[in-house]
Formats: sequence, C-alpha cells, structure tokens
Amino acid sequence: MPYLTPTATGLSSTDVRLGFGIPGFAHPLVAPAEWAELTRPATPLHWVVLNVANGPGARPDQHCLEAAGRLRQAGVRVLGHLDLAYGARAFGELVSDAHRFLDWYQVDGFYFDCCPTERAALPEVRRAATTLRALVDDAHIVFNHGTHPYPGYAESADQLVTFSGPWSDYRWSQVAEWTADYPHERFCHFVHGMPLGHLEEALRIARWQGAGTIYFTDRTDRGDSAEPWEGMPGYWDEIVSRIGRGVSE
Repeated sequence: MPYLTPTATGLSSTDVRLGFGIPGFAHPLVAPAEWAELTRPATPLHWVVLNVANGPGARPDQHCLEAAGRLRQAGVRVLGHLDLAYGARAFGELVSDAHRFLDWYQVDGFYFDCCPTERAALPEVRRAATTLRALVDDAHIVFNHGTHPYPGYAESADQLVTFSGPWSDYRWSQVAEWTADYPHERFCHFVHGMPLGHLEEALRIARWQGAGTIYFTDRTDRGDSAEPWEGMPGYWDEIVSRIGRGVSE
C-alpha cells in the first residue's frame, strides 16, 4: 500500500485520535447551518478558520462577529485567514491583516494559507509567525502548504497542512519520511471529492500517515471560484459520529 509509512517515534497508528480542522466555510449569511453545526456539543473540532474576504475584510462584519463569538463561547479555537500568496504578500500587509483579525474578531491564532514550501522562503515565513506569536498569548499557527514542505517549516508552526487536494490523489499519496520525527498532532490533511463509500479507507490513510487533524468532504473543486471547503459534506453526521467515538484502526 503506497501510503503506509513508519509512524512517529513512540506512537502507534492505533493511537491516533483524529479531530477536525475547518479550512473556512462560506460567509455565515450563505452557510448559516454550517456555522451553527460547529457549536454542537462533543463535536471533535480542533479549530475553525475565519475568512471574511480573503482575510479580515475592510471593516468588521457583524455576521462574522456573531459566528466567531458563538464558536469562542463554545470553546472552539478560531483562526484568522492570512493569504501568503506563496510568499508574494508583503510582511507589513500580513501584520496589518493580523491586527484587524485580533481587534475585530479576537482570534486565537492564524492560518497561513498558500504558504510557500521551499527552503528559501522559510526565513520570511518564520519572521511573520514569530511576530504574530508576540501579539497573541498561546497563538495557534497553521501553515497550509497543501503538500510536504521543506522540513524546517515544522519548527515555526503548531501544525502543517501537508495534503490538500482530491481523493483521487489522496488514496495513492505518500508521506515524507521526515514527518516520522514529529507527533501526529502536527499534521493536517484536507481531502475533497471523497465519497462516503471510501470514508473508512480515508480515515485509515490519515492515521497511517500520522495526521491528527482532518477535513474530508464529498464536495468537489469545480475549477471556478467555488471552494470545496465552503460547505459541509453530505456525510457530516457519519464522520462526526466515527471521529467522536475515537474509532481507531
């Protein structure tokens, strides 16, 4: 099986307890049911990304304020969406966006979307992460690479998204050997176009590859402006039930 790999030191694949990371639903006006569902008690949520307008937007959004407030009252970590544009965004722009997320939405950390992967870009990404950690006590920072980056990135983030893509790729994916040096809670996998009939297999892959945070959906990337992560999968209740029970392989 191409996705099988040695697990992190001291861990067994059967020890992995998965939880959800939500990459960012559509605006609460467009997806009110999705946002409301996230506050259901006992849902195994690690964090939810708040993306108002590819960032914090130009002014506070009342609907997003209310959605973020409900999540925080429920004890769910909310992360502000920062688009790094694969290293093209200026440092000052990122810090400005971060301040607005903090001032308006009191976020608990940041989600570095479109994060570069190469070694040369690491110093600037590290600089941004270090600066933002100084702004928030116990800030949780996630780098979304979508693939395995240069290993040094793991030292500057709490978590790395090392897979983001379609089920057709995920089912044959392989994990980088260096990830075995880290515990499973450091890695996230996001998979779209994943049918319910393959849920068991997908969960098995995530555990064997050492991912602690996941998001699987049957929604697809249609090649336009629509994001597959903007709504919940049709099998949300099923996957919540399975993950919430701590089912392991």
